[in-house]
Amino acid sequence: MTVTRRAALLGGLALALAGCGDSYRGPERQITIASGEPGGFYLAFAEVLAAELTRAEPRLHCTALRTEASVENVERVRDGTADLGLALADIAQSALTGGSPFGKPVPLQAVGRVYENYLQLVVRAEDRLTDLRSLAGRPISVGASRSGAAQLGERVFAGIDVPITALHLPLGDAVAALRDKRIDAFLWSGGIPTPALAELNRTTPLALIPLTSVLPQLRKAYGPLYEQVQVPAGAYRGVGSLPTIGVANLLVCSPALPTDVAAAVVRVLVGRAAELVPAQAVGTQFLDVRTLIGTQPVPLHPGAADTYRALHG
Repeated sequence: MTVTRRAALLGGLALALAGCGDSYRGPERQITIASGEPGGFYLAFAEVLAAELTRAEPRLHCTALRTEASVENVERVRDGTADLGLALADIAQSALTGGSPFGKPVPLQAVGRVYENYLQLVVRAEDRLTDLRSLAGRPISVGASRSGAAQLGERVFAGIDVPITALHLPLGDAVAALRDKRIDAFLWSGGIPTPALAELNRTTPLALIPLTSVLPQLRKAYGPLYEQVQVPAGAYRGVGSLPTIGVANLLVCSPALPTDVAAAVVRVLVGRAAELVPAQAVGTQFLDVRTLIGTQPVPLHPGAADTYRALHG
């Protein structure tokens, strides 16, 4: 099915949902969503999704787990310590093929493509650092060790042969280190705006470095998972519009996830899309029901696929 046809079919999902009487009919159970770090978009979105899922399907008691993000989330889904997880498409691809850091293939499926992730290379505005090469030799946090940002950060800097002193700091520690001038930059992969960055920007004016100069190399080496996206002007106070690298954010699961649970999650993603936007991102990000089934390279869970078909008729 082409992307265009998919978009057309899914464009009517919200209307079709109103006439769908199905609901979760299984036993009461606890559902966990492996998400991300405090101050980041993953955790904020997972908390909103958990609340909406519990409200819509009272027999499902859903909670969001704090994690280091994509890599840990895939590991938790694999190990059965989470039912659902948020993961960047490139990390999911590595998991499916057994690439680094997983070592052997992970049998992942997806419930939906939820948001676009923006790779953000954050520096202090006063330092006037304007491109990747200006960071040569500097201490930089490339993300928590089990995050998608860390994996992509290694690919970015390897692609341009810029030597840096790479640290693996969680978001909160990276924010504090940049503020206190113990590092000169940090890499973060998340929604726009990211709450922790917006808060830091109130006291330490920030700038973002454009990253699209390495996009051709990334696409040549890893395929079309990476695309150019635009950080909108004003997403962070004082920061103008600029291009960066975007990666799809997927809601993944194990093939063992019960069909009725997958179906219940799909109904909430489609029917409550307008409510599934964390407060800090209203106006800059939204959940587009037309692209929910675009989970490549991860196949849709059969329960999710059947529900999407049922909703669009």
